[in-house]
Amino acid sequence: MSLDVSPALLEQAERGEVDEAEFVDCVRTSLPYAWEMISSLVDRLSAEGGEFADNRTPPPDEQARGQLLRALASDAIRGALQRHFGVRLAFQNCHRVAVFPVAPAADERLARFTSIRGQLLNQSPELRDC
Repeated sequence: MSLDVSPALLEQAERGEVDEAEFVDCVRTSLPYAWEMISSLVDRLSAEGGEFADNRTPPPDEQARGQLLRALASDAIRGALQRHFGVRLAFQNCHRVAVFPVAPAADERLARFTSIRGQLLNQSPELRDC
């Protein structure tokens, strides 16, 4: 799953100057499922508060799953999304995305979510091949 990079954005990268807002827009249009997933979690965290907001529903198809993997496995994309939305992102399995506030109070919960124990407790036979 690659990004659909416009010639203008590619030219910026070739010159060495990339506008992050344009990069984020490229991510938004290239990975719409991932974008919607993350933005809806950010909205939910903002509306409901709490320690974090997460998704536990598997993607509807392999293309959507690929978008999540691309968005969260790429340091550049993940970092740009975190800065854009003002959150920290965490990822487990093939679909469990979580957003955490950027605040010291969330550090402990984020550490538990991303721990080895947290990963093991989030396993299920249905997700073996995701």
